[in-house]
Amino acid sequence: MTEQAAAPRRTPLSRERVLHAAVALADDGGSESLSMRKLAQELGVVPMALYKHVANKEELLDGMVDVVVGEIDPPVRGADWKPAVRQRILSARRALLRHPWASQVIESRTTPTPAGLAYLNSMIGMFREGGLSVGLTHHVMHAMGSRILGFSQELYVGSPAVDPQVQEAMARELAGRFPYVAEIAMAAAHVEDSVVGSGCDDQFEFEFALDLLLDGIEALHRRGWTPVTARA
Repeated sequence: MTEQAAAPRRTPLSRERVLHAAVALADDGGSESLSMRKLAQELGVVPMALYKHVANKEELLDGMVDVVVGEIDPPVRGADWKPAVRQRILSARRALLRHPWASQVIESRTTPTPAGLAYLNSMIGMFREGGLSVGLTHHVMHAMGSRILGFSQELYVGSPAVDPQVQEAMARELAGRFPYVAEIAMAAAHVEDSVVGSGCDDQFEFEFALDLLLDGIEALHRRGWTPVTARA
C-alpha cells in the first residue's frame, strides 16, 4: 500500500511576513494600490487573517516604514561624526531609492514609528557624541529636515519633458518673463526621471546639499556656536 505524500506545510502567517509582503507589493505598484484584500490574496489567506497582525492599513503602513528604516546601515562606531553621518544618510537614501513609495508614506505619518524614532535618536546621538552642543544639534535637525532620512523636498525649477520644439518656445517665453529661473532651468544637464525636475541629477544634488550642510555644521561647531536667546 502506497502512503499518500504529505501536503507541504504552509509558512505560518506572522507580522514580519505580512509587512515584507506589503513592502514587495508597494514596490511593484506603489502604496496607493495596496489594499488589505490584495495583500491577503498575495499571502493566500482571507483578509480577516491579516487583522491578527495589523489592526488596519495605517498600522500596516507604519510597519512598512519600519521595514524600510530597518534596511539603513547601523552607525559606524569610532568614526568621526561628519563622515559617519554622511555615510549613514547616504545609506538611508539607498534604502529610500529601493522603495520609491516610502518617502511619501513617511511624510504622511502623524507620529514617528518605533524604528523611525530609534533611527532619529541614533542620528542625534552621532552629533552629540561628536561633541556638538544640544543647541547646535537642535538646529541641525531642523536644517537637515527630511534629508536625515535620505530624501528631500526640492524647489522645482526644471523644464517638463515635452516635445523639443515646444520646450524651446517655452524656454524663450520663460527667459523673457523670468530670466533667472530660465537661466537655472537651462543650465543643468538633462537627466531622466528626476524627482527634483527634468535636467537635474538627483544624487548629485542630494550629496551637494548634504555636504554643504555638513560643512556648515562643522564650521559652527569649530566656532563654538550657541543659539541666540530669543528676544522678548
